[in-house]
Amino acid sequence: MIVSGRLFGLVLAGALPVLVRPQTSTVWLWMGVVLLLVVVDLLLTGSPTALELRRDPISQVRLGDATTTTLLVGNPGSRTFRGRVRDAWQPSAGAGTNRHAITLPAGERRAVTTTLRPTRRGDRLADRVTIRRLGPLGLAGRQKSVPVPGHVRALPPFASRKHLPSRLARLRQLDGRSAVRVRGQGTEFDSLRDYVEGDDVRSIDWRATARRRSTVVRTWQPEKDRHVILVLDTSRTSAGRVGDVPRLDAAMDAALLLAALASRAGDRVDLVAGDRRVHRRVIGSSRTTLLADLVTAMAPLEPALLEADWTLLAAEVARVSRQRGLVVLLTALEPSAIEESLLAPLAVLAAKHRVVLASVADPALSAMLDRTGDSTEVYDSAAAARTVALRERTAAALAQLGVDVVDADPEQLPVALADHYLMLKSRGLL
Repeated sequence: MIVSGRLFGLVLAGALPVLVRPQTSTVWLWMGVVLLLVVVDLLLTGSPTALELRRDPISQVRLGDATTTTLLVGNPGSRTFRGRVRDAWQPSAGAGTNRHAITLPAGERRAVTTTLRPTRRGDRLADRVTIRRLGPLGLAGRQKSVPVPGHVRALPPFASRKHLPSRLARLRQLDGRSAVRVRGQGTEFDSLRDYVEGDDVRSIDWRATARRRSTVVRTWQPEKDRHVILVLDTSRTSAGRVGDVPRLDAAMDAALLLAALASRAGDRVDLVAGDRRVHRRVIGSSRTTLLADLVTAMAPLEPALLEADWTLLAAEVARVSRQRGLVVLLTALEPSAIEESLLAPLAVLAAKHRVVLASVADPALSAMLDRTGDSTEVYDSAAAARTVALRERTAAALAQLGVDVVDADPEQLPVALADHYLMLKSRGLL
Protein backbone atom coordinates (compact mmCIF):
# COMPACT_ATOMS: atom_id res chain seq x y z
CA MET A 1 0.00 0.00 0.00
CA ILE A 2 1.11 3.54 -0.76
CA VAL A 3 -0.36 6.97 -0.10
CA SER A 4 -0.04 10.12 -2.19
CA GLY A 5 0.29 13.77 -1.35
CA ARG A 6 -3.45 14.20 -1.90
CA LEU A 7 -4.11 12.25 1.32
CA PHE A 8 -2.09 14.69 3.39
CA GLY A 9 -3.83 17.58 1.66
CA LEU A 10 -7.20 16.03 2.52
CA VAL A 11 -6.18 15.63 6.18
CA LEU A 12 -5.08 19.28 6.33
CA ALA A 13 -8.35 20.33 4.73
CA GLY A 14 -10.03 19.02 7.90
CA ALA A 15 -8.93 22.21 9.61
CA LEU A 16 -11.85 24.04 7.98
CA PRO A 17 -14.66 22.01 9.59
CA VAL A 18 -12.76 22.09 12.88
CA LEU A 19 -12.71 25.88 12.74
CA VAL A 20 -16.45 25.93 12.02
CA ARG A 21 -17.21 23.38 14.76
CA PRO A 22 -14.24 23.14 17.13
CA GLN A 23 -15.04 19.88 18.87
CA THR A 24 -13.26 16.53 19.24
CA SER A 25 -16.06 14.72 17.49
CA THR A 26 -15.48 16.86 14.42
CA VAL A 27 -11.88 15.71 14.28
CA TRP A 28 -12.82 12.04 14.63
CA LEU A 29 -15.58 12.39 12.09
CA TRP A 30 -13.23 13.92 9.56
CA MET A 31 -10.62 11.22 10.16
CA GLY A 32 -13.29 8.57 9.63
CA VAL A 33 -14.28 10.17 6.31
CA VAL A 34 -10.61 10.21 5.22
CA LEU A 35 -10.14 6.57 6.25
CA LEU A 36 -13.28 5.55 4.38
CA LEU A 37 -12.12 7.31 1.22
CA VAL A 38 -8.70 5.60 1.47
CA VAL A 39 -10.32 2.15 1.84
CA VAL A 40 -12.64 2.79 -1.12
CA ASP A 41 -9.70 4.02 -3.21
CA LEU A 42 -7.70 0.88 -2.36
CA LEU A 43 -10.61 -1.41 -3.22
CA LEU A 44 -11.03 0.26 -6.60
CA THR A 45 -7.31 0.09 -7.38
CA GLY A 46 -6.35 -2.66 -9.78
CA SER A 47 -3.45 -5.02 -9.23
CA PRO A 48 -0.03 -3.54 -10.11
CA THR A 49 1.17 -6.97 -11.29
CA ALA A 50 -1.31 -6.94 -14.16
CA LEU A 51 1.27 -5.25 -16.39
CA GLU A 52 3.56 -7.22 -18.69
CA LEU A 53 7.20 -6.08 -18.67
CA ARG A 54 9.96 -6.90 -21.13
CA ARG A 55 13.37 -5.34 -21.61
CA ASP A 56 15.10 -4.93 -24.96
CA PRO A 57 18.79 -5.95 -25.22
CA ILE A 58 21.22 -3.15 -24.44
CA SER A 59 24.25 -2.41 -26.58
CA GLN A 60 27.73 -2.17 -25.08
CA VAL A 61 28.98 1.28 -24.18
CA ARG A 62 32.43 2.72 -23.55
CA LEU A 63 32.96 3.84 -19.97
CA GLY A 64 31.98 7.50 -19.68
CA ASP A 65 29.57 7.42 -22.63
CA ALA A 66 25.79 7.17 -22.39
CA THR A 67 23.35 4.57 -23.67
CA THR A 68 19.65 3.83 -23.17
CA THR A 69 17.58 0.90 -21.96
CA THR A 70 14.04 0.42 -23.21
CA LEU A 71 11.36 -1.21 -21.09
CA LEU A 72 8.24 -2.41 -22.90
CA VAL A 73 5.15 -2.07 -20.67
CA GLY A 74 1.97 -3.85 -21.78
CA ASN A 75 -1.51 -3.69 -20.25
CA PRO A 76 -3.40 -6.92 -21.06
CA GLY A 77 -6.19 -6.11 -18.61
CA SER A 78 -9.56 -4.48 -19.19
CA ARG A 79 -8.91 -1.29 -17.18
CA THR A 80 -6.74 1.72 -17.89
CA PHE A 81 -3.53 1.80 -15.88
CA ARG A 82 -2.56 5.09 -14.26
CA GLY A 83 0.58 5.21 -12.21
CA ARG A 84 4.35 5.32 -12.26
CA VAL A 85 7.09 2.86 -13.21
CA ARG A 86 10.59 3.02 -11.71
CA ASP A 87 13.37 1.18 -13.54
CA ALA A 88 16.01 0.64 -10.83
CA TRP A 89 19.68 -0.19 -11.57
CA GLN A 90 22.91 -0.52 -9.67
CA PRO A 91 24.19 2.95 -8.64
CA SER A 92 27.30 2.48 -10.82
CA ALA A 93 25.06 2.02 -13.89
CA GLY A 94 24.35 5.76 -13.74
CA ALA A 95 20.60 5.54 -14.36
CA GLY A 96 19.25 9.06 -14.84
CA THR A 97 15.54 9.83 -14.91
CA ASN A 98 14.26 6.33 -14.25
CA ARG A 99 10.81 7.24 -12.90
CA HIS A 100 8.15 7.38 -15.59
CA ALA A 101 4.50 8.44 -15.27
CA ILE A 102 2.28 6.21 -17.44
CA THR A 103 -1.34 6.28 -18.50
CA LEU A 104 -1.86 3.04 -20.39
CA PRO A 105 -5.27 2.09 -21.83
CA ALA A 106 -6.33 -1.56 -21.82
CA GLY A 107 -4.73 -3.74 -24.48
CA GLU A 108 -1.99 -1.25 -25.38
CA ARG A 109 1.79 -1.33 -25.00
CA ARG A 110 4.22 1.48 -24.42
CA ALA A 111 8.01 1.84 -24.29
CA VAL A 112 9.75 3.79 -21.53
CA THR A 113 13.40 4.73 -21.92
CA THR A 114 16.00 5.24 -19.22
CA THR A 115 19.41 6.81 -19.88
CA LEU A 116 22.42 4.94 -18.50
CA ARG A 117 25.89 6.43 -18.05
CA PRO A 118 28.04 3.80 -16.26
CA THR A 119 30.64 5.05 -13.81
CA ARG A 120 32.46 1.72 -13.44
CA ARG A 121 33.80 -0.74 -15.98
CA GLY A 122 32.17 -4.15 -16.29
CA ASP A 123 28.64 -5.55 -16.29
CA ARG A 124 26.17 -3.23 -14.55
CA LEU A 125 22.97 -5.05 -13.61
CA ALA A 126 19.33 -4.00 -13.44
CA ASP A 127 17.78 -4.28 -9.98
CA ARG A 128 13.96 -4.29 -10.05
CA VAL A 129 11.10 -2.54 -11.75
CA THR A 130 8.71 -0.98 -9.26
CA ILE A 131 5.12 -0.47 -10.40
CA ARG A 132 3.04 2.03 -8.45
CA ARG A 133 -0.68 2.15 -9.24
CA LEU A 134 -3.00 4.78 -7.72
CA GLY A 135 -6.74 4.48 -7.18
CA PRO A 136 -9.31 6.59 -9.03
CA LEU A 137 -9.35 9.18 -6.20
CA GLY A 138 -5.57 9.49 -6.19
CA LEU A 139 -5.34 9.13 -2.41
CA ALA A 140 -3.81 5.67 -2.08
CA GLY A 141 -2.66 2.82 -4.23
CA ARG A 142 -0.68 -0.35 -4.47
CA GLN A 143 2.97 -0.96 -5.22
CA LYS A 144 4.88 -4.02 -6.37
CA SER A 145 8.53 -4.61 -7.32
CA VAL A 146 9.28 -7.31 -9.86
CA PRO A 147 12.64 -8.45 -11.29
CA VAL A 148 13.19 -7.71 -14.97
CA PRO A 149 16.71 -8.97 -15.85
CA GLY A 150 19.02 -6.73 -17.79
CA HIS A 151 22.64 -5.63 -17.91
CA VAL A 152 24.81 -3.11 -19.69
CA ARG A 153 28.49 -3.81 -20.31
CA ALA A 154 30.80 -0.83 -19.81
CA LEU A 155 33.94 -1.30 -21.88
CA PRO A 156 37.38 0.07 -20.96
CA PRO A 157 37.55 3.73 -22.01
CA PHE A 158 40.85 3.38 -23.97
CA ALA A 159 41.82 6.97 -23.16
CA SER A 160 45.30 6.48 -24.66
CA ARG A 161 43.93 6.08 -28.19
CA LYS A 162 44.69 9.79 -28.69
CA HIS A 163 48.40 8.82 -28.82
CA LEU A 164 47.89 6.20 -31.54
CA PRO A 165 48.21 8.49 -34.62
CA SER A 166 51.62 9.85 -33.56
CA ARG A 167 52.94 6.34 -32.85
CA LEU A 168 51.61 5.06 -36.16
CA ALA A 169 53.48 7.87 -37.90
CA ARG A 170 56.70 6.72 -36.23
CA LEU A 171 55.89 3.15 -37.19
CA ARG A 172 55.54 4.13 -40.85
CA GLN A 173 59.02 5.64 -40.69
CA LEU A 174 60.34 2.30 -39.51
CA ASP A 175 58.26 0.19 -41.85
CA GLY A 176 60.15 0.36 -45.12
CA ARG A 177 60.66 4.13 -45.31
CA SER A 178 63.56 4.14 -42.88
CA ALA A 179 64.95 0.60 -43.15
CA VAL A 180 67.41 -0.68 -40.61
CA ARG A 181 70.86 -0.78 -42.16
CA VAL A 182 72.42 -3.37 -39.92
CA ARG A 183 71.55 -7.00 -39.85
CA GLY A 184 70.34 -8.29 -36.53
CA GLN A 185 67.95 -10.64 -34.86
CA GLY A 186 64.34 -10.04 -35.83
CA THR A 187 64.99 -8.26 -39.17
CA GLU A 188 64.12 -9.19 -42.73
CA PHE A 189 65.55 -8.22 -46.11
CA ASP A 190 64.22 -4.97 -47.58
CA SER A 191 66.15 -3.89 -50.71
CA LEU A 192 69.55 -3.35 -52.35
CA ARG A 193 71.36 -0.05 -52.74
CA ASP A 194 74.82 1.28 -53.57
CA TYR A 195 77.47 1.15 -50.90
CA VAL A 196 78.31 4.43 -49.14
CA GLU A 197 81.15 5.11 -46.76
CA GLY A 198 80.25 3.99 -43.25
CA ASP A 199 78.10 0.99 -44.22
CA ASP A 200 78.76 -2.30 -42.49
CA VAL A 201 80.84 -4.46 -44.82
CA ARG A 202 78.92 -7.52 -43.57
CA SER A 203 75.87 -6.18 -45.42
CA ILE A 204 77.61 -6.29 -48.84
CA ASP A 205 75.79 -8.53 -51.30
CA TRP A 206 78.71 -10.02 -53.27
CA ARG A 207 76.57 -11.64 -55.97
CA ALA A 208 74.82 -8.38 -56.77
CA THR A 209 78.15 -6.60 -56.59
CA ALA A 210 79.60 -9.01 -59.18
CA ARG A 211 76.64 -8.52 -61.51
CA ARG A 212 76.65 -4.71 -61.31
CA ARG A 213 80.45 -4.33 -61.00
CA SER A 214 79.88 -1.85 -58.17
CA THR A 215 79.57 -2.45 -54.45
CA VAL A 216 76.00 -3.15 -53.39
CA VAL A 217 74.70 -3.58 -49.83
CA ARG A 218 71.50 -5.02 -48.44
CA THR A 219 69.14 -3.03 -46.26
CA TRP A 220 67.01 -4.58 -43.59
CA GLN A 221 63.73 -3.59 -42.01
CA PRO A 222 62.00 -4.69 -38.85
CA GLU A 223 60.55 -8.14 -39.30
CA LYS A 224 56.77 -8.43 -39.45
CA ASP A 225 54.49 -11.17 -38.23
CA ARG A 226 56.11 -11.33 -34.82
CA HIS A 227 54.12 -12.66 -31.88
CA VAL A 228 53.16 -10.29 -29.04
CA ILE A 229 51.63 -11.92 -25.96
CA LEU A 230 50.02 -9.64 -23.36
CA VAL A 231 49.79 -11.13 -19.86
CA LEU A 232 47.38 -9.13 -17.69
CA ASP A 233 47.75 -9.67 -13.95
CA THR A 234 44.39 -9.62 -12.13
CA SER A 235 45.72 -10.56 -8.67
CA ARG A 236 45.64 -8.45 -5.50
CA THR A 237 48.41 -6.10 -6.66
CA SER A 238 46.18 -4.93 -9.51
CA ALA A 239 43.46 -3.84 -7.08
CA GLY A 240 45.47 -0.92 -5.69
CA ARG A 241 44.34 2.52 -6.76
CA VAL A 242 46.86 4.98 -8.15
CA GLY A 243 45.23 8.38 -8.09
CA ASP A 244 41.60 7.65 -8.93
CA VAL A 245 42.28 4.69 -11.24
CA PRO A 246 42.84 1.03 -10.26
CA ARG A 247 46.12 -0.42 -11.46
CA LEU A 248 44.18 -2.97 -13.49
CA ASP A 249 42.40 -0.27 -15.51
CA ALA A 250 45.66 1.58 -16.21
CA ALA A 251 47.25 -1.69 -17.34
CA MET A 252 44.31 -2.34 -19.67
CA ASP A 253 44.77 1.07 -21.26
CA ALA A 254 48.44 0.35 -21.92
CA ALA A 255 47.64 -3.10 -23.31
CA LEU A 256 45.07 -1.68 -25.74
CA LEU A 257 47.44 0.95 -27.12
CA LEU A 258 50.22 -1.59 -27.59
CA ALA A 259 47.83 -4.08 -29.22
CA ALA A 260 46.54 -1.46 -31.65
CA LEU A 261 50.08 -0.43 -32.57
CA ALA A 262 51.43 -3.98 -32.91
CA SER A 263 48.51 -5.11 -35.07
CA ARG A 264 49.11 -2.18 -37.44
CA ALA A 265 52.75 -3.24 -37.58
CA GLY A 266 51.69 -6.66 -38.88
CA ASP A 267 52.37 -8.53 -35.64
CA ARG A 268 50.05 -11.09 -34.05
CA VAL A 269 48.68 -10.11 -30.65
CA ASP A 270 47.22 -12.48 -28.05
CA LEU A 271 46.00 -11.83 -24.52
CA VAL A 272 46.09 -13.95 -21.36
CA ALA A 273 44.48 -12.51 -18.20
CA GLY A 274 44.45 -14.28 -14.87
CA ASP A 275 45.73 -14.76 -11.33
CA ARG A 276 45.41 -18.25 -9.83
CA ARG A 277 43.43 -19.28 -12.87
CA VAL A 278 43.15 -17.94 -16.38
CA HIS A 279 40.05 -15.77 -16.64
CA ARG A 280 40.25 -14.61 -20.24
CA ARG A 281 42.05 -15.63 -23.43
CA VAL A 282 42.03 -13.78 -26.74
CA ILE A 283 43.86 -15.98 -29.21
CA GLY A 284 44.12 -15.68 -32.97
CA SER A 285 42.01 -12.56 -33.50
CA SER A 286 42.31 -10.85 -36.85
CA ARG A 287 43.57 -7.31 -37.22
CA THR A 288 40.07 -5.96 -37.87
CA THR A 289 38.49 -7.57 -34.79
CA LEU A 290 41.41 -7.49 -32.34
CA LEU A 291 40.51 -4.33 -30.42
CA ALA A 292 36.85 -5.28 -30.19
CA ASP A 293 37.78 -8.74 -28.90
CA LEU A 294 40.19 -7.29 -26.36
CA VAL A 295 37.83 -4.69 -24.86
CA THR A 296 35.01 -7.24 -24.70
CA ALA A 297 37.27 -9.71 -22.88
CA MET A 298 38.68 -7.08 -20.51
CA ALA A 299 35.38 -5.43 -19.57
CA PRO A 300 34.16 -7.92 -16.91
CA LEU A 301 37.59 -8.48 -15.33
CA GLU A 302 37.92 -7.54 -11.66
CA PRO A 303 40.94 -7.86 -9.34
CA ALA A 304 41.00 -10.92 -7.09
CA LEU A 305 42.34 -10.53 -3.56
CA LEU A 306 44.86 -13.36 -3.84
CA GLU A 307 48.36 -13.94 -5.14
CA ALA A 308 49.03 -14.64 -8.80
CA ASP A 309 50.20 -18.10 -9.84
CA TRP A 310 52.96 -17.08 -12.23
CA THR A 311 53.92 -20.68 -12.91
CA LEU A 312 50.42 -21.24 -14.29
CA LEU A 313 50.51 -18.03 -16.35
CA ALA A 314 53.97 -18.86 -17.73
CA ALA A 315 52.74 -22.30 -18.75
CA GLU A 316 49.78 -20.65 -20.50
CA VAL A 317 52.20 -18.42 -22.43
CA ALA A 318 54.14 -21.52 -23.47
CA ARG A 319 50.91 -23.09 -24.77
CA VAL A 320 50.01 -19.96 -26.71
CA SER A 321 53.36 -19.71 -28.49
CA ARG A 322 56.28 -22.11 -28.81
CA GLN A 323 58.27 -19.71 -30.98
CA ARG A 324 60.19 -16.70 -29.75
CA GLY A 325 58.05 -13.60 -29.32
CA LEU A 326 57.51 -10.52 -27.20
CA VAL A 327 55.88 -11.24 -23.82
CA VAL A 328 54.56 -8.17 -22.01
CA LEU A 329 53.72 -8.71 -18.33
CA LEU A 330 51.32 -6.04 -17.09
CA THR A 331 51.80 -6.33 -13.35
CA ALA A 332 52.92 -4.24 -10.39
CA LEU A 333 56.62 -3.77 -9.67
CA GLU A 334 56.15 -4.93 -6.07
CA PRO A 335 59.45 -6.28 -4.68
CA SER A 336 57.91 -8.81 -2.28
CA ALA A 337 55.47 -10.25 -4.82
CA ILE A 338 58.09 -10.46 -7.58
CA GLU A 339 60.82 -12.01 -5.42
CA GLU A 340 58.50 -14.63 -3.94
CA SER A 341 56.61 -15.87 -6.99
CA LEU A 342 57.72 -14.26 -10.26
CA LEU A 343 61.51 -14.52 -10.50
CA ALA A 344 61.71 -18.27 -11.20
CA PRO A 345 59.02 -18.38 -13.94
CA LEU A 346 60.41 -15.14 -15.35
CA ALA A 347 63.84 -16.67 -15.82
CA VAL A 348 62.29 -19.45 -17.90
CA LEU A 349 60.27 -16.98 -19.98
CA ALA A 350 63.26 -14.70 -20.56
CA ALA A 351 65.28 -17.63 -21.92
CA LYS A 352 62.69 -18.26 -24.64
CA HIS A 353 61.14 -14.84 -25.30
CA ARG A 354 61.82 -11.15 -25.20
CA VAL A 355 60.15 -10.13 -21.94
CA VAL A 356 58.96 -6.66 -20.89
CA LEU A 357 57.45 -5.93 -17.47
CA ALA A 358 55.12 -2.91 -17.56
CA SER A 359 54.20 -1.50 -14.16
CA VAL A 360 52.02 1.38 -12.99
CA ALA A 361 54.06 3.73 -10.80
CA ASP A 362 52.52 5.84 -8.06
CA PRO A 363 53.25 9.56 -8.58
CA ALA A 364 52.53 10.13 -4.89
CA LEU A 365 55.92 8.59 -4.08
CA SER A 366 57.74 11.34 -5.99
CA ALA A 367 55.67 13.98 -4.21
CA MET A 368 56.44 12.47 -0.79
CA LEU A 369 60.18 12.54 -1.46
CA ASP A 370 60.19 16.34 -1.50
CA ARG A 371 58.26 16.82 1.77
CA THR A 372 60.49 17.98 4.62
CA GLY A 373 58.20 20.33 6.55
CA ASP A 374 57.60 18.65 9.91
CA SER A 375 58.64 15.35 11.48
CA THR A 376 55.66 13.48 9.99
CA GLU A 377 56.57 14.57 6.47
CA VAL A 378 60.22 13.65 7.05
CA TYR A 379 59.20 10.12 8.04
CA ASP A 380 56.90 9.93 5.01
CA SER A 381 59.78 11.06 2.79
CA ALA A 382 62.08 8.40 4.26
CA ALA A 383 59.46 5.69 3.71
CA ALA A 384 58.98 6.83 0.11
CA ALA A 385 62.75 6.81 -0.47
CA ARG A 386 62.99 3.26 0.87
CA THR A 387 60.11 2.13 -1.36
CA VAL A 388 61.73 3.70 -4.43
CA ALA A 389 65.07 2.07 -3.59
CA LEU A 390 63.45 -1.36 -3.28
CA ARG A 391 61.69 -0.91 -6.62
CA GLU A 392 64.96 0.11 -8.28
CA ARG A 393 66.71 -2.91 -6.77
CA THR A 394 63.99 -5.20 -8.10
CA ALA A 395 64.20 -3.58 -11.55
CA ALA A 396 67.97 -4.14 -11.56
CA ALA A 397 67.47 -7.81 -10.66
CA LEU A 398 65.01 -8.20 -13.52
CA ALA A 399 67.45 -6.51 -15.91
CA GLN A 400 70.06 -9.16 -15.03
CA LEU A 401 67.57 -11.78 -16.23
CA GLY A 402 67.21 -9.93 -19.53
CA VAL A 403 63.83 -8.42 -18.69
CA ASP A 404 63.06 -4.84 -19.71
CA VAL A 405 61.16 -2.82 -17.10
CA VAL A 406 58.81 0.00 -18.07
CA ASP A 407 57.66 1.82 -14.92
CA ALA A 408 55.56 4.94 -15.42
CA ASP A 409 52.57 6.87 -14.12
CA PRO A 410 49.08 5.73 -15.22
CA GLU A 411 48.85 8.48 -17.85
CA GLN A 412 52.37 7.87 -19.15
CA LEU A 413 52.52 4.07 -19.06
CA PRO A 414 50.68 3.45 -22.39
CA VAL A 415 52.96 5.91 -24.20
CA ALA A 416 56.12 4.58 -22.55
CA LEU A 417 55.21 0.98 -23.40
CA ALA A 418 54.41 1.87 -27.02
CA ASP A 419 57.68 3.78 -27.37
CA HIS A 420 59.60 0.83 -25.93
CA TYR A 421 57.96 -1.46 -28.49
CA LEU A 422 58.95 0.90 -31.31
CA MET A 423 62.50 1.01 -29.97
CA LEU A 424 62.72 -2.79 -29.98
CA LYS A 425 61.27 -2.79 -33.49
CA SER A 426 63.75 -0.23 -34.80
CA ARG A 427 66.73 -2.08 -33.37
CA GLY A 428 65.61 -5.44 -34.69
CA LEU A 429 65.33 -6.96 -31.21
CA LEU A 430 61.99 -8.70 -31.72
